[in-house]
Amino acid sequence: MAYTFFHLIFFILLIPLCSLAQNNGIVPIGSILTANEASNTWLSPSGDFAFGFQQPDDKDLFLLSIWYHNIPQKTVVWYVNSSDSIPRGSTVKLDAQIGLVLRDPQGVQLWSTNAISDQLDHGFMNDTGNFVLKGRDNSSLWESFSFPADTILPLQELETGSVLNSRQSETNFSQGRFSLQFLDNGDLVLTARSLPNTTYDDVVYYNSQTSKPTNTSNSGYRLVFGSRGIISIVNSNNQTEQIGSPTLFPPVAEDYFRATLDSDGILASYYHPRNFTGNQNWTVLWSEPDDICSAAAAETGSGACGYNSICNLVNGRPACECPDGYTLLDPNDKSGSCMPNSTPSCDEVEQGTAGELYDFVVINGTDWPKSDYQIMRPSTEIGCREACLHDCFCAAAIFRNNTCYKKKLPLSNGWTRGILNTVAFLKYRKSDAPPGMEGPSSRPKDRETLIVVESVLLGSSFFLNILLIVAACSGFYLIYKKNMVKSRPNGATNLRYFTYKELVEATNGFKEELGRGSFGIVYKGELQISSKSSGIAVKKLDRVAQDTEKEFRAEVNTIGQTNHKNLVRLLGFCDEGQNRLLVYEYMRNGTLSSFLFTTPKPSWKLRTQIAMGIARGLTYLHEECSTQIIHCDIKPQNILLDDYYNARISDFGMAKLLAMNQSRTLTNIRGTKGYVAPEWFRNTQVTAKVDVYSFGVLLLEIICCRRSVENIESVEEGYAILTDWVWDCFQERRLDTLVENDSEALNDKMMLERFVKVGIWCVQEDSSIRPTMRKVSQMLEGIVEVMVPPCPSPFAS
Repeated sequence: MAYTFFHLIFFILLIPLCSLAQNNGIVPIGSILTANEASNTWLSPSGDFAFGFQQPDDKDLFLLSIWYHNIPQKTVVWYVNSSDSIPRGSTVKLDAQIGLVLRDPQGVQLWSTNAISDQLDHGFMNDTGNFVLKGRDNSSLWESFSFPADTILPLQELETGSVLNSRQSETNFSQGRFSLQFLDNGDLVLTARSLPNTTYDDVVYYNSQTSKPTNTSNSGYRLVFGSRGIISIVNSNNQTEQIGSPTLFPPVAEDYFRATLDSDGILASYYHPRNFTGNQNWTVLWSEPDDICSAAAAETGSGACGYNSICNLVNGRPACECPDGYTLLDPNDKSGSCMPNSTPSCDEVEQGTAGELYDFVVINGTDWPKSDYQIMRPSTEIGCREACLHDCFCAAAIFRNNTCYKKKLPLSNGWTRGILNTVAFLKYRKSDAPPGMEGPSSRPKDRETLIVVESVLLGSSFFLNILLIVAACSGFYLIYKKNMVKSRPNGATNLRYFTYKELVEATNGFKEELGRGSFGIVYKGELQISSKSSGIAVKKLDRVAQDTEKEFRAEVNTIGQTNHKNLVRLLGFCDEGQNRLLVYEYMRNGTLSSFLFTTPKPSWKLRTQIAMGIARGLTYLHEECSTQIIHCDIKPQNILLDDYYNARISDFGMAKLLAMNQSRTLTNIRGTKGYVAPEWFRNTQVTAKVDVYSFGVLLLEIICCRRSVENIESVEEGYAILTDWVWDCFQERRLDTLVENDSEALNDKMMLERFVKVGIWCVQEDSSIRPTMRKVSQMLEGIVEVMVPPCPSPFAS
């Protein structure tokens, strides 16, 4: 018993020594950290800083970073800005030959500190927040201070040529729109760029003016962040110029400090109590610039906020918002660009009735000063409004000081100042009226018109009696038409009604068959429109069961309300007795199926354009229609190609409609084998994500020019199912196998990898992690960064 007690006492006394050894900041060669919730960290001696993996926002994606360890926020001050996201199970190892090396769970290297030779002795997590790789002679072989992310710490120095890049948001550590650059001439500048461009637009919105062109020896060559939160530029004579003007100086021994280029473009110095009580946070010591909304305005670029956005200064920070009639291009990027819900059309027919089609949102004190294409002076407020209304290029007009400034899209450098003599008119289509816009903006004019009409009606009783007689006759005529055209769909009032006889003649007795669908046969026809012969495609429903009648009405109502360049246009319909037919515009280049699976392969550029067109069309169906539309049967046979090989989505016979305030629907299994999302087979509620899955399969087909399922007996193992084969090739870094003998695709590896990653995201078995079609479209076009996708079928694997 005494022997056991002695060992217990010895073990208890040893624990503090072990803890001390672990917290001395030294990291031996061979040390490994693994990305998971229970991941260890490498602490600095004081415990102020930690090096390891954090989970910013995603349960399965991690960030390799350094952070303030002793405060609740665990504020990140350095991180690896890898082009690949870091999945669960990834590791970082201190390797004798490479230094720090980050690998994913499959062992693929994601990042490293590059070759260190044989001189590495150990790593050291310093109390300054600097992680250093030490050589055998105690020299510094690599340090995190030399590769800053968006933050600098006390005692950290930067040489000319150094750059800090903002992150995209507080929890999204992808590279943002703003950068801090210490130029070779000694100036410290803040610059903004417009994504998705990868080069800077040279829009400088802050300049320290520390270069000395007349005496270069007095120009700055070194930047120092002092222990009291002040940035100083040091010249060759050791003279300093201070950046920022703090109003107080917190005690160095009692506070932590950092200077960060925030995601909104503000460079700010912060302090935080070391010994805190309650829910204390970081406090701003100083920041630059004072007014970024004005400072970032330039002839190029979007400004402090994205295109078509409005920048409003709130407590020195830019608050970006979309005006009425516009929505965020990327819902996750609050300071990003806005997209108009509708755009003006230059169609000659529409211009004759512009007042009936368009109206304006009126905003006081707002302007987009860099978007003018025409200035009219002198002008009146009403004249300015009318000039924009009847100008098909005009998206907005600003009236100020008897001058009218007409603007076209995209609107840039928007700001609001509350200036009383500035009025902005934003044009919108009445059919897409923003919430709360119950009627036209020109109420006085409408009231005058109403008074005139009422006066005429009240003063002309004889004429009113004639009108009543005409109305009665019209009523009898409408009853007759109702009997002839039974149960005409509500949404088809803007479509042409064809008699069955007209369509028999147009198709020459339904002679030339174009194809067969789930509910009918499609025939080619010719129709005289304005003395010109135009090709049409007539879909004849060959069954008149109740289900078919439902599909017919759904298709007419659905397509009749849509208008998008990537959708097949419905010209009209016939609903005469037992005959139900749909009349479409004719697509001369046939289906994507007949175009894609041929030898030689279609060009890579054309294939990518087709894929992006389909994505835009589905985005429109899911998010931009007055009633959400789920297609339910996306496949190559339902994608048609027009004269210019633009993709057109067809066959809405299987579409399901959702009210805008609904997100799910229960329905029978629909779709085609190989393209059907897994949730269809689980008898659960389905969402628009079923179309995302089908599009993902289709996208992979477009990339590889092969069908989703091949004959198993005639192919090698693992090749039969396209989605499985693509995932295997992606994991093994064999993307060239997917586009074998396709030199155009092989020479465009960045886009190839982006498209493959998007396809894998779309075919995730878990529908909740599939992106929306809007996000898919943005990722394909390079507007939004594409993270590394997880295994699409984790349950199967």
